[in-house]
Amino acid sequence: MGKLIPVILALAGLGGGVGAGLLLRPEPDLTETVAHGDTSVDEHGSPTDPSPGAAAVATCAPTAAVSGHDLPANGTDPATEFVKFSNQFVIPVMGPTKVKSMVVLSLSVEVDKGAKDAVYEREPKIRDAFLRVLFDHANAGGFDGNFTSSVDLDILRAALREAAVGASRTSVRDVLIVDLVRQDV
Repeated sequence: MGKLIPVILALAGLGGGVGAGLLLRPEPDLTETVAHGDTSVDEHGSPTDPSPGAAAVATCAPTAAVSGHDLPANGTDPATEFVKFSNQFVIPVMGPTKVKSMVVLSLSVEVDKGAKDAVYEREPKIRDAFLRVLFDHANAGGFDGNFTSSVDLDILRAALREAAVGASRTSVRDVLIVDLVRQDV
């Protein structure tokens, strides 16, 4: 009987996780549905599909994305491309006397079309600049508390963008935080 209780608890936890995942699943994106031809829209960008969630999603979507005139099908600017750094950035967050947590980030850089090779050539210099910004951010308390607030992440992105522009010598448009994890030690 003692060996059966952990199995029952594991199955109950798994069932609860699956149930929560199904319950909290996001609504499908109308712009993808329209782009694939699954739903028709009238001349104002409103869906003609009578489903209850369709109108709520349509009012939040930009008109250009719904009509498909200004943006390409994938929603990205055709004059840019993305450079994903091959290795993650690992940042220690120091307490008074020792490391209290580790932050792991994956970053990508948005550059003008054709500048991808130049960024890869200068990747060590850009990584060094990013690490300096990330260490300064950690030392200033940027990864403490609610470090994922949009204001804090905007400050970090702006500092990373400035460092990338200085180190890359190419036209860097933006720095994207692809993954961000903090593990307390």
